[in-house]
Amino acid sequence: VQLQASGGGLVQAGGSLRLSCAASGRSFSTYSLGWFRQAPGKEREFVATIRWRNDVTTWYADPVKGRFTISRDNAKNTVTLQMNSLKPEDAADYYCAASRFAAGGSGLNDYPYWGQGTLVTVSS
Repeated sequence: VQLQASGGGLVQAGGSLRLSCAASGRSFSTYSLGWFRQAPGKEREFVATIRWRNDVTTWYADPVKGRFTISRDNAKNTVTLQMNSLKPEDAADYYCAASRFAAGGSGLNDYPYWGQGTLVTVSS
């Protein structure tokens, strides 16, 4: 599977942004999908994940709980990350990732497939 992330940009603190990740290839519903982020000088970190098929089970990193929402549209082969109440510390490159027939997880090694990053900048 190939992943293409988009939707990054500049937003003021307190604002919202919606990231999308489009997947090519077949059997999109068999992939668990995740979002990660990497700020300058920091390690890439887990943000959110959603399980494969029609399972709506999701997990979020503590810093984004209640503010971010991950969702998927298997008919359109897309996964989105709705980000609300953005803070300056949310600024980073955001990456989508996929793992087939797996529960998804919070580790980088849980996902063999990665898209390119989309930059989110939050002004204070």
